[in-house]
Amino acid sequence: MIKVCIFDLDGTLTATLESIARPINRMLEHFGLAPHPVEKYKYYAGDGLEESVRRALKEAGDTDEAHVREGVPLAGGWLQEDPLYHVKPYPHIVETLTELKRRGIRLAVFSNKPHKAAVDVVKTIFGKETFDWIQGQSEEVPRKPDPAGALAIMKRLSVCPEECLYFGDTNTDMQTGRGAGIFTVGVTWGFRPRSELEQYHADRIIDSPLEILDFPELQEDREKGVNPGVNS
Repeated sequence: MIKVCIFDLDGTLTATLESIARPINRMLEHFGLAPHPVEKYKYYAGDGLEESVRRALKEAGDTDEAHVREGVPLAGGWLQEDPLYHVKPYPHIVETLTELKRRGIRLAVFSNKPHKAAVDVVKTIFGKETFDWIQGQSEEVPRKPDPAGALAIMKRLSVCPEECLYFGDTNTDMQTGRGAGIFTVGVTWGFRPRSELEQYHADRIIDSPLEILDFPELQEDREKGVNPGVNS
């Protein structure tokens, strides 16, 4: 019986590419480098802010680790100034989450976005009562693909891997979910192609959020009337 759905944020719940590109491009300009096209950030993002900064600098021809160390807090500060810049939920995400809650499924977010920015985005876009737990990147939780954050979410919500589904759009998410022993679903509407999700052994791949509502395990939960948890 599925009791909890854990979602990645960027590229899974929300279209956030412009919000990621904007502060990092500003960081590049700080170092006298040309900004990258927004679409490039589909491959720079996904493994935390530090890796996004490192990849963007490297693509611009700058491999100086001192610039990475200086650039991360710069980009992080600019990101936090406006974490909702051009951010919107993907089509059918809101109604899918609403229906999952109605069926008694508890919801969580596990993101490599800095924790405060992740919380700001989720609670602003989806409201304060939709998700039972939101976990962004912090010093206490290793960034994905380390499964520690997913394991901590399960412990907090008192469920085991067999009672969860994990949704994400990148190889990092596939590794995270599988590393935590959770049935892992790749979504094709995000940052990366289907081929990457297949290569990293997604247990299932879907093309629309509405397909989530057809999962047999979630149908069973609806029939049994499992009560939703209390949102954090």
